[in-house]
Amino acid sequence: MVTHQTIDEPDTVLTPEDLAALREILHEQRLFRQEQLRQFASTTRADDRRRQADAAQLEVGVKLAASARMVLADVEAALARMDAGDYGTCHLCRRPVERHRLLIVPQARYCGRCQQVREAGR
Repeated sequence: MVTHQTIDEPDTVLTPEDLAALREILHEQRLFRQEQLRQFASTTRADDRRRQADAAQLEVGVKLAASARMVLADVEAALARMDAGDYGTCHLCRRPVERHRLLIVPQARYCGRCQQVREAGR
């Protein structure tokens, strides 16, 4: 279990209750994304059998499935970081990820500042 305490960053403190709640949220997200991918797979098979699927609908389904796979990978990576004791540490600057950020995006890998830098560089 990782808790971060710094004097000048009170918003980075993750309590054991926070971690338990975040773990539960991540497990729920994993189940949701796994079910979503199962539904996409069954829809795609049905569409393939009929060969009457609309191209635009197929493209949207493919993109949604890709997005679901990415989120699922992020969720599973966050759970692995929790298990390894690395959860809540920014992958770039190694400082704590803000508590409020993790409560909103529990699978966040970067602190707010580093996330802004990454997005600005795109």
